[in-house]
Amino acid sequence: MKRLVYIVIGAVAALLGSQYFITSSKPDLQRLYMQNMAVEEQPPLVFIHGILGSKLKDEMTDEELWFGSLWKLLFDEHEDLALEIDPATLMPKPDGLTAYAIADNTAGKDYYGKILRTLEGPGGYVKATPGQKNRPGTKYYYTFHYDWRLDNAINAAHLADFIDQIRQDFNNPELKVDIVAHSMGGLIARYYIRYGRADVLDSNDFPVNMYGAERVRRVILLGAPSLGSVEILNAFIDGIKLGFTRINTETLVTMPSLYQLLPHPINNWIVTNKGTPLDRDIFDVNLWRRFKWSIFAQDTRQRILSRYASAAEGEAYLKTLEAYFARSLERARRFVWSLTVALPEGHPGLIVFGGDCTMTPARILVEEVDGISEIRMYPDEVTRPVSGVDYEALLLEPGDASVTKASLLGRNTLDPSVPRHEYVFFPLHHVFLLCEEHNSLTGNISFQNNLLHSLLSLD
Repeated sequence: MKRLVYIVIGAVAALLGSQYFITSSKPDLQRLYMQNMAVEEQPPLVFIHGILGSKLKDEMTDEELWFGSLWKLLFDEHEDLALEIDPATLMPKPDGLTAYAIADNTAGKDYYGKILRTLEGPGGYVKATPGQKNRPGTKYYYTFHYDWRLDNAINAAHLADFIDQIRQDFNNPELKVDIVAHSMGGLIARYYIRYGRADVLDSNDFPVNMYGAERVRRVILLGAPSLGSVEILNAFIDGIKLGFTRINTETLVTMPSLYQLLPHPINNWIVTNKGTPLDRDIFDVNLWRRFKWSIFAQDTRQRILSRYASAAEGEAYLKTLEAYFARSLERARRFVWSLTVALPEGHPGLIVFGGDCTMTPARILVEEVDGISEIRMYPDEVTRPVSGVDYEALLLEPGDASVTKASLLGRNTLDPSVPRHEYVFFPLHHVFLLCEEHNSLTGNISFQNNLLHSLLSLD
């Protein structure tokens, strides 16, 4: 009997011990990387945020328009973020808004605060700004905050200036930096590596100069939509839900960067309710007219017209907006291709982090209802299902709720046995996959651990 009691007690103790081990186990980053504190030859690091990831303020009034107050964040439609379009050039006009800080913690949501604290704590980095005098033997990190509404080629040019200034600060023309980039920031980094500050989007030629490749040691991408995101297409059609309202499509379409997140042309992004792929060009403005998406939807057009004192003024703006829409789509087509054309030797290998545990929009569906083509974004919206078609598998794929695993890895198919598309050059070094959603990736402890290992290891 005593022996049985001891066995039971031992089993309970072992069980409790294993439970304690499982629930309390996480890497001790401070201990893991404390040895690196004494390492002096560590390149400076540049962190690049994603879309919506910097605070914007009015340079004249100093008022923060994004994120703004909590009330504004929850209840405002953020029409003041819309860029004004020059009817003559079809280019956005400067509007006096500037990116002045990274979005660390807003309305109780930690966006980038955790990753910065990881760099400063166990990483041993010291925050710096370009133009600052550096102390020998100190590891520095910089945050590149930019106006995320603008064309990504423009922000890549700003990144080139930013990194060149760091090289001057170190008085080292051979200096190479490490880049850690989240979401759309990863596309800016990749464009910079290929083209530096050159704008190659006015033609279908993409003359690679490898300007950034000569200035970068390691590139770490986090949740970057390397082949675009269907979630952005959904946003163009329905707007972005935010708090108790949404940023409407007529505001979003004034921002060139968003077009450049649309699915790459090699993607199978639109299907019928039978599951058959449709050959449609997402960068052709006539497709948007045909389906009455975005600014071609009747309710959106009425909303725009209602803001003008006269119908003539409203119609004139709509005409300008349509021409701007077409121009922005064409630049976006060239942008996505500019990131996948083949490169010469010397491109740094891409270290990729991302999520693959959340079902994520991968395609939209068209079904005919009373002779009208209706768009379905999610499986539960399909009204005339065809027997034998798995709409969950058809429309959704593993990802991080915004970016699919396939797009993360620069692949047009989820099937790992299928080779990457012949027209996609994606110099992947290695990948870390996490169970985390897009806006929470930077706070994941496994990401933080492997990020520091990738940055601080000598391999």
